[in-house]
Amino acid sequence: MFFFVLFGKNSTDMTQFKINKDLLSRNLLYKVLIFIATVAVIVYFMPRDGKFNYQFDTGKPWKYGQLIATFDFPIYKDAEVVQHEQDSMLRQFQPFFNIDRKAEADALGRLQADYQKTLKEVLPARYFHYVQKMLEEIYAAGILPTEALDSLQQDSTAAVMVVDHKLASQRETTELYSVKTAYQHILKADTLHYRPEVLRACPLNDYLTPNLQYDKARSDAARQELLDNYSWANGIVLTGQKIVDRGEIISPKTYNILESLRKESIKRNESTGQKRLMLVGQILYVCIFMLCFMLYLDLFRKEYYDHKGGMSLLFAGITLYCAVTGLMMSQNFLNVYMLPYAMLPIIIRVFLDSRTAFLTLVITVLICSVSLRYPHEFILLQCAAGLTAIFSLRELSQRSQLFQTAGVVTLTYAATFFAFELITENDLSKLNGSMYIYFVINGILLLFTYPLLFLVEKTFGFTSNVTLVELSNINTPLLRRMSETVPGTFQHSMQVANLAAAAANAIGANSQLVRTGALYHDIGKMEHPVFFTENQSGGVNPHKSLSYEQSAQVVISHVTDGIKLADKYNLPKVIKEFITTHHGKGVTKYFYISWKNEHPGEETDPAVFTYPGPNPFTKEQAILMMADAVEAASRSLPEYTEESIGKLVEKIIDGQLADGFFKNCPITFKDIAVAKNVFKEKLIIMHHTRISYPELKKQ
Repeated sequence: MFFFVLFGKNSTDMTQFKINKDLLSRNLLYKVLIFIATVAVIVYFMPRDGKFNYQFDTGKPWKYGQLIATFDFPIYKDAEVVQHEQDSMLRQFQPFFNIDRKAEADALGRLQADYQKTLKEVLPARYFHYVQKMLEEIYAAGILPTEALDSLQQDSTAAVMVVDHKLASQRETTELYSVKTAYQHILKADTLHYRPEVLRACPLNDYLTPNLQYDKARSDAARQELLDNYSWANGIVLTGQKIVDRGEIISPKTYNILESLRKESIKRNESTGQKRLMLVGQILYVCIFMLCFMLYLDLFRKEYYDHKGGMSLLFAGITLYCAVTGLMMSQNFLNVYMLPYAMLPIIIRVFLDSRTAFLTLVITVLICSVSLRYPHEFILLQCAAGLTAIFSLRELSQRSQLFQTAGVVTLTYAATFFAFELITENDLSKLNGSMYIYFVINGILLLFTYPLLFLVEKTFGFTSNVTLVELSNINTPLLRRMSETVPGTFQHSMQVANLAAAAANAIGANSQLVRTGALYHDIGKMEHPVFFTENQSGGVNPHKSLSYEQSAQVVISHVTDGIKLADKYNLPKVIKEFITTHHGKGVTKYFYISWKNEHPGEETDPAVFTYPGPNPFTKEQAILMMADAVEAASRSLPEYTEESIGKLVEKIIDGQLADGFFKNCPITFKDIAVAKNVFKEKLIIMHHTRISYPELKKQ
């Protein structure tokens, strides 16, 4: 038996250990995957083009801050100058041609053979020798294809290099022949001694073949060597040298320097090695900040890891803003100061907390800053605006609050930038007016936070204060039906909502959340209204016809019925949790004790008389449980005095503590003591004794 018990216990422990190990492994895998995905997306959109994204034109003012050279670079010549100088250089270029000796030998051989066969009869011997001599001279000079000779003449090429047995010699272009010019030369070279009409009897074209072939490899090499010796620059800019200042009109010289800087910046980042180094640096940079962020969550906000929606919101927000910033900078699209960065901390503040909102903003801004030309200015402005947004919007419950926040953020941008300009420029004439326009656009875009909250709620499973305010409106279909169907329960819920909200305010909990939860915590009573005392009238009590077990089940069913109604009306999960936890795993004591009294010594299944739970696991749920119990119990007091109300509150809440309802709840003894005092004060006010008005005596 001992071994069985021991084995059974060890088996249970091992099973629990495996479950915990699996949970830890899954959480670790989730953290790793979300980390890798975030870093990969951010780095993918980061610009790697040398960060030269300035827009400028000749005769226009420089609209950016002072530009200082961060490295030495040459001042490249203007494109027109380069073209003119290179054209002048290329006029001296001499292309290479290879001479084909075989072509001459073949032509002279054909001439000799044709003369022996047929030409003797029509061409005198002296004419034959003349033609033979002229062909030798022409082939020695060189025959080019007609197109090649025309091209040389059009390019004004004065001479070419003729390669004969690896020896190159220069020849004037005018000395070269085409087939056509060679034919004409033979006919007209000596018209005094040789008549052209006799020479035409000889088929001269048959013996004229181009013997100069273009040598592309040698020509291209010679051309490149010539261009390599060309000087592309006519000056140099040294590191630390001022190039241009804000407001200065860009002259042609300055424009040329800026173009040179652009070309050099691109050139410095063209090599594969440099791009790889930049990529490694970006990955390392993003990893450091994301690891710091995850370390903060692990140390101070570990509960967010259990809420996948919260984690997804945080990392999605960081990724989105970093990706959009990188895309805007790489594509040179609009201005990053138009992007409402303050929207990110506002959303996180509304759904999570202020500290996390600010740290998320700082991490996002620091990552984005490496993509910008003036990171210190960007960091200063965005941190100031983000802090202002967080402080000005502690709870978003009205649309007017967002208008105020947008206005304050815009003024913060403008004031901070103005102060920064005064510090750096010291000249009011150089103030950048376009930036203030960007700040106004930023403030306008910030107003879209309100409709965006609905999308965030549905996507990540949150419930905002705006939604809670809308749900607490008693004109909503469900609450209106409740007021008509179970008016007693409705009044009870209203009283509980007031008590719970007051206690929540006193201990620093979410008063709007607990108020809304209190209004809906008893909606399940609408299914069987007459079984609850606050809805009974005329002394009719249907429990008299039921057993204690049946009565207990009917009362307990208002929790499950409430969940069904909540699902039907699409109530948020956080409101459903108030329905399931307002009784926790408590017992319907009236029916349970009554049964025990009638069945002494007998045992029953406690589950029949026990609510399904769970017990409260948030401050707000604990407050609602206490407020619900003390408000309901206060209705049964024979008299309402400070002493009786005080004893009642102490008895009920101490009993809940003794039953262990708040063991899994982050509420302190101090919070409970404060809540007790609030309940006592509110109940005394709610149940105060009214004076009776005297009747007027008839005279």
